[in-house]
Amino acid sequence: MVNPEEEVIAIMKKTGIDLAATLPCDRIKNLLPLVSENFSEIKLTREESGVGICAGAYLAGGKPMMLIQSTGLGNMINALESLNVTCKIPLPVLASWRGVYKEAIEAQVPMGVHLPAILEGAGLKYTIIDEAEKLPLLENVIKDAFENSRPHIALVSPKVWEGSDCCAWEAQKPPELPKKERICKFRLTQKVLEPRMIRNDAISAVAAEMDGEITVTNLGVPCKELYAARDRDLNFYMFGSMGLVSSIGLGLALHTDRQVVVFDGDGSLLMNPNALLEIGKEAPKNLVIVALDNGAYGSTGSQETCALRYIDLEILANACGIQNTYKINTEEEFVYVYKDSLYARQTSFIHVILKPGNTNAPNIPLSPEEATKRFKEALDTKKL
Repeated sequence: MVNPEEEVIAIMKKTGIDLAATLPCDRIKNLLPLVSENFSEIKLTREESGVGICAGAYLAGGKPMMLIQSTGLGNMINALESLNVTCKIPLPVLASWRGVYKEAIEAQVPMGVHLPAILEGAGLKYTIIDEAEKLPLLENVIKDAFENSRPHIALVSPKVWEGSDCCAWEAQKPPELPKKERICKFRLTQKVLEPRMIRNDAISAVAAEMDGEITVTNLGVPCKELYAARDRDLNFYMFGSMGLVSSIGLGLALHTDRQVVVFDGDGSLLMNPNALLEIGKEAPKNLVIVALDNGAYGSTGSQETCALRYIDLEILANACGIQNTYKINTEEEFVYVYKDSLYARQTSFIHVILKPGNTNAPNIPLSPEEATKRFKEALDTKKL
């Protein structure tokens, strides 16, 4: 008799899943070791990051899937709506459904009990799998997500695993953790640089240098400024899901050999610093993060961010394990280090010090779905 954990692995293989983005849950602790053995895996630090990483992987031709605890869906809903639903990006999710069956943790109950109604109210497709005999429905969940270009969530009850004799977790040797130490190589700019340009100056300067690299740009005015400076099929423009642009870049970089450049902002990076943790851990050699730091939420009225007076983003990137970093404040320096980063073939972080200020760049005349379709087709064409 096949254990339910093994059945999940078989379904994932049958449907062509090639990347698993995971966060642990006690109820699927015997499933996760099997996932690690059979698939490329990214161990997440936050669920929203997984949404972005999986979106990037899909755009580069991958078939990703998330495996998480159901509580994480509460963190993901806006990202699913403003990225996956808006841009028609598929994402199957296996969610270990807590709070509804033999739940000993009281804090799990309110979210778990109301989760089907929450998902229904959000217009997100879901399927309840509340016993092992219903596990074949997982195949339908995965197929539906990709065939209809939407998120589809499988709420899997702990009851599914009750009769299993899988002991993958118990069979693992106790982890022999290394000493908590690592060698850090820093190349930090120790002085405070005076801002001399606005964001549009920086974007325009490197736009002229773009060749075959893929770009992903933070939502709002930055997207409009890049579109106005140099629109290309290989530009992916964000229309929502603030904070996920670097996560999308990571997903792309892990599924293509092409150079990937992310134009992120200080407000966005501080909203999801987990992205830098995952980037530092995975360390793709073809990824460059450009932090356009004007110390303000530029698209919403230039309200101050913590990066203006309290946080140094270059040091934050170093702390997350990204060692090839730069800090610049002029167009000439930016162009130089931009090219240098592309040739470096290691994860790079360019901290661009800017003055606040927006241009009157017009809106992008593409819908999110149109822009996404154009971008994915461009990537598919380049593979031929």
